[in-house]
Amino acid sequence: MLGLSVDRLRADMNRLLALLFHQGVLDEQFLQLQQLQDESSPNFVSEVVNIYFHESEKLLRNLRGLLVDKEFSDYKKMGIHLNQFMGSSSSIGAQRVRNVCVAFRAASEQNNRAGCLRALELLEYEYCYLKNKLHELFQIEQQRILAAGVRYPQQQQPNNP
Repeated sequence: MLGLSVDRLRADMNRLLALLFHQGVLDEQFLQLQQLQDESSPNFVSEVVNIYFHESEKLLRNLRGLLVDKEFSDYKKMGIHLNQFMGSSSSIGAQRVRNVCVAFRAASEQNNRAGCLRALELLEYEYCYLKNKLHELFQIEQQRILAAGVRYPQQQQPNNP
């Protein structure tokens, strides 16, 4: 019974990953990140992704703060934030977030405030979608690890003389 639960959870993880790859949310860089995880660092991927989330939240706040200012004109500063966001997104395989950053940067290079506002809205949407789906993936993974680690004591057979 327990083995079926572990297999079902593994299948759920694989289905979710397949969906995220099919949707273009993730790319092969995420698989490379997963290959770096081993028994000595079983939470490597989730730790790296959580650092990404923490840094991304700061970058989104900074971008939002720049665009809220009606007198905003420092598109170079925005480009620096976007380059950081693109780089970190690429490093974890967040393909759709990275692609939105590319479009956002193009709007900022053209000093297109309306385009930047639209791109920020899309970036926030894609980022939230990625974050929710990866949290879901990590929860399933933790359930699988827990289910695989549960061991029931074996019943001792009485010795017959």
